[in-house]
Amino acid sequence: MDTPFDLIIVGAGISGIGMAAHMEKLCPGQRYGVIERRAELGGTWDLFRYPGVRSDSDMHTLGFVFEPWRHEKSIADGPAILDYLNRIVDERGIRPKIRFGTRVVSADWDSDGGVWRLELETGGTINRIATRFLYLGSGYYDYDDPHDAGIPGAADFAGRIVHPQFWPADLDYAGKSVVVIGSGATAVTVVPAMAATAAHVTMLQRTPTWMAARPARDGLANFLRRVLPEGWAYRLTRFKNIRLQSFFFHRARADPAKTRAYMTKMTQKELGPHFTERDFTPPYNPWDQRLCLIPDGDLFAAIKAGRANVVTDRIDRIDATGVLLQSGQHLAADVIVTATGLSVTMAGKIAMRLDGVPIDWSQHYYYKACMFSNVPNLAAVFGYLNASWTLRADIVADYICRLINLMAARGATIATPVLPADHGLIDEEAFDLSSGYISRARHLMPRSASDMRWRLNQDYMRDRVWMKRDPVDDGVLRFDRAPAIMQAAE
Repeated sequence: MDTPFDLIIVGAGISGIGMAAHMEKLCPGQRYGVIERRAELGGTWDLFRYPGVRSDSDMHTLGFVFEPWRHEKSIADGPAILDYLNRIVDERGIRPKIRFGTRVVSADWDSDGGVWRLELETGGTINRIATRFLYLGSGYYDYDDPHDAGIPGAADFAGRIVHPQFWPADLDYAGKSVVVIGSGATAVTVVPAMAATAAHVTMLQRTPTWMAARPARDGLANFLRRVLPEGWAYRLTRFKNIRLQSFFFHRARADPAKTRAYMTKMTQKELGPHFTERDFTPPYNPWDQRLCLIPDGDLFAAIKAGRANVVTDRIDRIDATGVLLQSGQHLAADVIVTATGLSVTMAGKIAMRLDGVPIDWSQHYYYKACMFSNVPNLAAVFGYLNASWTLRADIVADYICRLINLMAARGATIATPVLPADHGLIDEEAFDLSSGYISRARHLMPRSASDMRWRLNQDYMRDRVWMKRDPVDDGVLRFDRAPAIMQAAE
């Protein structure tokens, strides 16, 4: 086996590219590599090809702290995001360090050697490498198996049923009737995009979702870019958007009744006579689930133009010509889109072991929102539920670079967040949203406590300051040298 890498990054999406860019800047002497199972970089933005695919956060916060977003649209489509990621990779010399078309099958921590031993699969061939530190930027959902809602009768349908996660390139829906099952971020994106050419699109939902219309272009951001240096304009816009998002989230939690009334009024204003309480007033409070962003009110415009509508009901079954509802109503369809959600998985489905023993993530606590109790030299990114994913990816990458540099300075090869069995921590819910994909995966996820060091916090502004101020050597993180290295030195 070759000399171990200092760091292996799993995944060349937003998290992995962000970590690689931080390594180039902050850890220039460290040897790292990126393992990407797909043929291209981008992660989510390369996988999803459904009509209208776009960000559901503004790109001044979904963009990285170190790289300004230069496009005019703040709510960007998939191709624009891929352009942004490719530019970062090429300008920083990251691409040669990415191994495409390679899947990490397993990762086993070797305590004696102080390394993670990885088993990789490339085109049916198995290879093995070792790394001192392992960084999981593989996201949180299953790329192979989305959530199956188990709708009966699908085999009887004479048309075509597609899931947005596996959008077929040859799907022709022009002039056809479409039913989109679901009301989350994917559904509210697909419906107006398909409505542009389909005969009609119906969004079929079990319960409504809170929606917020906003301009796709950030007027202030575009003005600042014209009058200020690019970096200053980006930082000011980013600061503004982070503050506004945080204010609205905390306002919604502090006064849900007033927030409900405000958002209902805004939706009524957008839809006019097309508004119905049944279809657009959820039974839960705003930010009990993630809000759906409607750029330029495109979904509302499609409804007002008669190209789309919303139906709130439960499905009895799918039949040959469409969807039969429990109310008795029948929705005729040539195409059915099952935007029914994602399946959450831990560690990108990699078989993770500590000295040969499988890791049960539910028995470990988060440490500083990225490492795990009693698991050495491992970090992972799970972005914010109430803000953009990249905000967490940025602060985690910065922290891990500082940790790697401290280990190098001390001659340490192992860093372990040590949590004794009699820790006395008080568990708290890390994922305080009621979204289906979160609820279905709670039993798989690591634990979170009230103590800041042992929790996955959901407050970016607090996290950013705390992660900078709290020392890396905080009395919890234990630094060691691997026995095999100490023996070799002796």
